[in-house]
Amino acid sequence: MSADGKEIVNNRHAFFEYHINDKYEAGIALHGTEVKSVMAGRIQLKESYVTVKEGEVWLFNAHISPYSHGNINNHEPLRTRKLLLHRKEIGRLEKELTQKGMTLVVTRVYWKNRRIKFEIGVAKGKKLYDKRETETKRTVERETRAELKENLR
Repeated sequence: MSADGKEIVNNRHAFFEYHINDKYEAGIALHGTEVKSVMAGRIQLKESYVTVKEGEVWLFNAHISPYSHGNINNHEPLRTRKLLLHRKEIGRLEKELTQKGMTLVVTRVYWKNRRIKFEIGVAKGKKLYDKRETETKRTVERETRAELKENLR
């Protein structure tokens, strides 16, 4: 749980694959059954990415599972969804995307003021050695915590 609101999904894969620079909060245009599925945590962001087209921000490849109690009007799981941002923020995102190696990824999905919000990170891809370094740091931290816990007993 964060200070912003109740977290629904966290995209840990994005933090492993990319260096996240700036973060933006965006709303999203969803159908009724999509909202219920997201609230149940049935959203998968691993392969998803965000892009700016014609002054609008779009989310691609985010898999929102069909709602279990939905009828024939249930949504399509992999459809392209529109993200809602202010015009100035979209301009900034477009400018940052023009830099070499920069991309936009969804880092987390959360619930704020009865609305579903997506946190978009401006990211630069990590090299293989960066990923290895992150993994070693994580292992060292885990071992240190375990050792401290053992010493406290």
